[in-house]
Amino acid sequence: MAQVLEFRLPDLGEGLTEAEIVRWLVEVGDVVAVDQPVVEVETAKAMVDVPCPYAGVVTARYGEEGSELPVGAPLITVAVGAPASGGPAEVPQTEARETEGSGNVLVGYGTSDAPARRRRVRREQQVLAPVNGRPAPEAPEAVRPAPDVPGAVRPAPEAAEAAQGPVAVISPLVRRLARENGLDLRALTGSGPDGLILRADVEHALRTAATPAPATTAATATATAPAGTRVPLKGVRGAVADKLSRSRTEIPDATCWVDADATELMRARTAMNAAGGPKISLIALLARICTAALARFPELNSTVDTAAREIVRLDAVHLGFAAQTERGLVVPVVKDAQGRDAESLSAEFARLTESARTGSLTPAELTGGTFTLNNYGVFGVDGSTPIINHPEAAMLGVGRIVPKPWVHEGELAVRQVVQLSLTFDHRVCDGGTAGGFLRYVADCVEQPAVLLRTL
Repeated sequence: MAQVLEFRLPDLGEGLTEAEIVRWLVEVGDVVAVDQPVVEVETAKAMVDVPCPYAGVVTARYGEEGSELPVGAPLITVAVGAPASGGPAEVPQTEARETEGSGNVLVGYGTSDAPARRRRVRREQQVLAPVNGRPAPEAPEAVRPAPDVPGAVRPAPEAAEAAQGPVAVISPLVRRLARENGLDLRALTGSGPDGLILRADVEHALRTAATPAPATTAATATATAPAGTRVPLKGVRGAVADKLSRSRTEIPDATCWVDADATELMRARTAMNAAGGPKISLIALLARICTAALARFPELNSTVDTAAREIVRLDAVHLGFAAQTERGLVVPVVKDAQGRDAESLSAEFARLTESARTGSLTPAELTGGTFTLNNYGVFGVDGSTPIINHPEAAMLGVGRIVPKPWVHEGELAVRQVVQLSLTFDHRVCDGGTAGGFLRYVADCVEQPAVLLRTL
């Protein structure tokens, strides 16, 4: 007899707790093979095809395209051992989270459950209406907003419950909906079992708050909010917004900048490419300059451990670079950039840029950066004040390279000029160090032979 196995949304790693269903790749009744992708999801990091660890017939799908599921929520059920013509109703359904699968649900993440700590928070009753098949299991847990971490939740202590009553929320999506709309869950009375707050409760409260009170005067009748389109801050755009806001909130940054004559750097690149072999990109040369500068000024390749009140200077340079895509701004990371030459850097930049364009970057390729290079000159602008990519300590911005009047060897000439700007965390160093770093970068741009001293 066939067995129906339930496949849940796996732990996607890197602290990710939910994913949005972008596109289903299978229909109910389809026969799937082990490790066959069944759904395309979007996380705050990347687009991911999720493969199924079981082989059999799909009996149910959970979640519509465009909906968000928390990690651990039911994704699909598969009848293992059933003939292709067998109907879902002809086989018994059992939950088999512990049944051995292929081990390759997501390459690099595996098929294991989420860590127990995360599961304790998220294994609550899910408001998930399956497209077909049985409803999602219910496992309510009383939680309340943590007072010290916005948006975090933890089991409510008895003393706190006695003082102000517990806030029972059945889903991370419900908490997120309330948080994004500035709604205090403690002010709501849940309509679910034991006072659980359902999504319908939150939506009702939001509709009530949005309903204008009857106008009593002409003044109140005109005091309406302007019309406009609301765009949800979610996915990549939401992750970028959160990170930039955190950077501005936590990091006391400062910016210094300088104009540099890039004529000789452009000539050097032309000579390299004329010599044959793989083409060397400009960003690869700038990255090579960055790694040489960071070797001289390691303070800028660091992070701040606020809890321990320590500056952590990092051994390896994992160089991030800003890439604009149709899905928004992403920052792929070139790992161990300090050990790569210009040719290797060019190849890695090209690979990551193509992955960013197609939306196939993995979470591992979007995290772990220690310093960021931002070439905003591709947008045709000269300068900017970059926002540090938290928790890094600095970012180098590069403007467009354009012909400008320049004093060269005592005479006015037309040269290829670029503006360089460095935003740095003032906790890790003072202006002297930041200025020294930026001056060294400018010297290498103006005289590429300076790099030979560090090769």
